[in-house]
Formats: sequence, structure tokens, C-alpha cells
Amino acid sequence: MAVCVAVIAKENYPLYIRSVPTENELKFHYMVHTSLDVVDEKISAMGKALVDQRELYLGLLYPTEDYKMFRKLHSSYTDVMCNPFYNPGDCIQSRAFDSMVTSMMIQVC
Repeated sequence: MAVCVAVIAKENYPLYIRSVPTENELKFHYMVHTSLDVVDEKISAMGKALVDQRELYLGLLYPTEDYKMFRKLHSSYTDVMCNPFYNPGDCIQSRAFDSMVTSMMIQVC
């Protein structure tokens, strides 16, 4: 199920990438950055011409049965953002967030 988790900044760059197994880490980094390019192309196309709003829909990004996992990830991300020592836009280097993602990936695999 989840073999890679990426948290993306508002400016469309990765704040956090974690993948299991680590031997495919470069492959997953490439996939995340390629996906960011696709999103960036769709957003820039919207500014240049009148684009049908339905074309901007990327599809369901996660299966609905994995909602609990997404909620757990979102809760941990919110904890990181609410930390007064975290500067928004910096890479996420929280041990608690990292251990939650790791436990989530181990649980799923």
C-alpha cells in the first residue's frame, strides 16, 4: 500500500519524502518530483488560457479505505505546523513526525 510519503509545500516543492524500501528511494524521489511538474504544468496552463475546470481534477489521490491513515498523517503534520519552533517552508525534521510515518509504513507493508 503506502511505500512513499511526501509532504508538499504551498510553493510546490517537497518538505518531506520518506520511502520504504530504501533501495527504491531514488525512484520514488523521481516520481514525486515528476508529479510536482505535472501539477505545476496544470496550474500554469490555467493562467495562460481559459481551461475547463474539470481538466484540473487530478483524480482520487488516495483510496477511500485509507482515510484513517491519511487522517493520522494530517494530524501529525498539523502538530508539526503548530510547533512554535518550526519555520513554515523549511524541511520537516521532526522525530515524532518521522516515527509516525515510519510506523504507518511498517504497519501497511
